[in-house]
Amino acid sequence: MKEKFMRFMSGRNGVDELNRFLLIVTLICYFVSIFTNWSILYSVAIVLLFYSYFRMFSRNLYKRSEENRTYLNKTAKLRYKWNAKISQLKQLRTHHIYKCPTCKQKIRVPRGKGRIEIRCPKCQSTFIKNS
Repeated sequence: MKEKFMRFMSGRNGVDELNRFLLIVTLICYFVSIFTNWSILYSVAIVLLFYSYFRMFSRNLYKRSEENRTYLNKTAKLRYKWNAKISQLKQLRTHHIYKCPTCKQKIRVPRGKGRIEIRCPKCQSTFIKNS
């Protein structure tokens, strides 16, 4: 069965970042339409689902990759900021992040070191903070 599916999908687009986004928006529209009884959102969810399946099973790989590349280019800044925030939240468990009082450079200091003197790598000024 797995081999049949692999043969069927060979030469087809499959799931890419734009399809993942479309499927997430489809699910959100569907669940909101269930709880609010807005039939327009249900219709939007059905149209997005059909479009997502169309993209998934399409054999026009060039056109689908261009659509995906356009989507990735338009969302690059948003994805970069999101990943930076996630990374910063993960680092908060083990590090403090301070700003230099003179040049506003962000400085990462490990937690649990007590009261320490921090030297800014950019402007070389020093300040004291609790770690």
